[in-house]
Amino acid sequence: MPSTTTLAPSLEEEVPPRVADFYRQSLRALRDAGIPFLVGGAFSLACYTGIRRATKDLDLFILREDFERTAQLMQRHGWRTELTYPHWLAKVYDGDAFIDLIFNSGNGVTPVDARWFHGNCRADVLGVPVLVANVEDCLLSKAFIMERERYDGGDIAHLLLARAERLDWASLLERFGPHWRVLLSHLTLFGYIYPGERHRIPDWVMARLVDRLSDEMHGPPAPSERHVCAGTLLSREQYLHDVEQAGYVDGRLTPASGMTERDVAVWTRDIDHAPAAPRDPTDEREQQPPAGGSHGR
Repeated sequence: MPSTTTLAPSLEEEVPPRVADFYRQSLRALRDAGIPFLVGGAFSLACYTGIRRATKDLDLFILREDFERTAQLMQRHGWRTELTYPHWLAKVYDGDAFIDLIFNSGNGVTPVDARWFHGNCRADVLGVPVLVANVEDCLLSKAFIMERERYDGGDIAHLLLARAERLDWASLLERFGPHWRVLLSHLTLFGYIYPGERHRIPDWVMARLVDRLSDEMHGPPAPSERHVCAGTLLSREQYLHDVEQAGYVDGRLTPASGMTERDVAVWTRDIDHAPAAPRDPTDEREQQPPAGGSHGR
């Protein structure tokens, strides 16, 4: 059952009226059609932390298998849809306003699944009653965003500051799984950012992660890890030299991620120029890696 935990009011004044109306209609359409979705992004951050900031879009988490019927629903309302990146992201457009439909992370590590839809809090977003993505899933989706132009560590610190005592820490550890070092890095920085709040992170969580770190440091890397650069799971641009020129295996093309070589090529191609028009995901031209080498080597 959804939580009755009181959340701070979500964004109202930060969204232009025409765009807010588009968001409001979309939320109601999804709700009335019975398509499961969760509100994330700046709206969920405002709900949990009270931090208000202007946003250029509305982030909705959906199951990948629900994309086709979601797209049909949106098209019936006269809005344009686009499967922008088949491995993780679609968009809904009303003129230049848009909604992101998210069913994975850009690195292919955190697919939206049934676990995301348990125990969610309710909130009014732009006057529409909705379910909000759990803090644990917000943390999971933000933890890997470490680009030069965008780093979500501040959002993570604020979510921890607002909700640390209410987190399902056992579930969070399980969800990070082999990526536990990423979680440890954010928890360590939280204690640096808020030295007087370090006690908010349970002792047993830090102890377990530090023990893992100690054990790993005293043992050799697994053979499958010796020539991997997992930096591409944190930034799609900053570690291209490693996988294109230095001979490292792209972490996105290991079992850690669900991405294919084609996914990597398209995601890399659009680093500097985001697609401005709908693309046919079956277009053969998209199957070719951009100039500069293979991203899987």
